[in-house]
Amino acid sequence: MLLAAVAAALALMLFLVRGGLHPAAPLEQLARQSLDLPVALADGRPTLVEFYADWCEACRAMAPAMASLEQQHHGALDVVLLNVDNPRWQPEIDRYDVNGIPQLELFNAAGDAVGRSLGARSRPELEALTTALLAETPLPDLAGVGNVSSLAGGAAGGSGPPAALAGPRSHG
Repeated sequence: MLLAAVAAALALMLFLVRGGLHPAAPLEQLARQSLDLPVALADGRPTLVEFYADWCEACRAMAPAMASLEQQHHGALDVVLLNVDNPRWQPEIDRYDVNGIPQLELFNAAGDAVGRSLGARSRPELEALTTALLAETPLPDLAGVGNVSSLAGGAAGGSGPPAALAGPRSHG
């Protein structure tokens, strides 16, 4: 009898620790609580936008660090997640030339694009990017991170349309 009671108590604790009836992974929690992009870009705080997908293992791996940064800098930094599988975000996917995930778009407090990060990022790398955004200093020198160019008219600066790129959901 005592063994059954202990087993039931342990099962209940495990159930509650895992989120009860509605467990939510950090990626889903962040996506649900993130601001709309126009609101974030206009509120006077630096903004970190992540283009992600639910099925993306790299996005899922980054989610705990992203959630931690959002909590640590809540009120000073906006973290916005845009799912590439949601047709609602197609204009943003096109505007920011998303052709792979995870892709981070980095904006200063004035809402101006200051950089882009392609590929998965570790917690220290995300912290370095966040620190630079908050301090309004140059972005750290990391592989896959670059400043946004002010060139217009396609990748080569010409007047023709930009070359077609594979979409973020394609794999070759």
